[in-house]
Amino acid sequence: MSPELLRLLVVATGDTLRMVAIAAGLGTLFGLPLGVFLATSGRGELFAAPWANRVLGILVNATRSTPFIILVVAIIPFTRLVAGTSIGTNAATVPLTVAATPFIARLVEGAIREVDAGLVEAARAFGASPLQIVLKVLIPEALPGIVLGLTLAVVSLIGFSAMVGAVGGGGLGDLGIRYGYQRFMPEMMAAVVAVLIVLVQAVQTIGDRLARRLNKRLRHA
Repeated sequence: MSPELLRLLVVATGDTLRMVAIAAGLGTLFGLPLGVFLATSGRGELFAAPWANRVLGILVNATRSTPFIILVVAIIPFTRLVAGTSIGTNAATVPLTVAATPFIARLVEGAIREVDAGLVEAARAFGASPLQIVLKVLIPEALPGIVLGLTLAVVSLIGFSAMVGAVGGGGLGDLGIRYGYQRFMPEMMAAVVAVLIVLVQAVQTIGDRLARRLNKRLRHA
């Protein structure tokens, strides 16, 4: 591979990492409280609001069930409103964030629902408020599961970031399509795939180790 192609690969990798980091950060910022609410707003739960829970659940499911490439095209007007353009790395973070938020919300909801209900009842018996129960019982106990969920979300975002290359989103996907496919350069396509595999493996390894460490800390607490 020539130095110029290697430079393009490094730049594209940086763009992909930036897209994924921003989307994961914003997706967690929006998805974490949404997931907590979904897990605690059912009938008879801490923040009982069955109608709100049902409506938000439908919206989350609708977004998650939309294929990502269709979602990218469908929200182009919103992407232009937020990013000022519908192409490029900055624009790509908008659909990535929209896709990540409900995905993370459901993962957080699932992790919180795995927490032993007896712990919640014990906290209630000691007079803890619903917010205190969420912050001091549910989230700490569910943290290993949440970390694993976020790891899965980041891995999925790496794959989604490659898809946005098909619509001018930049990053490794765009590089693979423009050089590997359109210019018939199999070595570039192979390099892009190899980098994506390394990124996914690194994220999964870090997430697994962090979750195990948090789990051990909870057991010894």
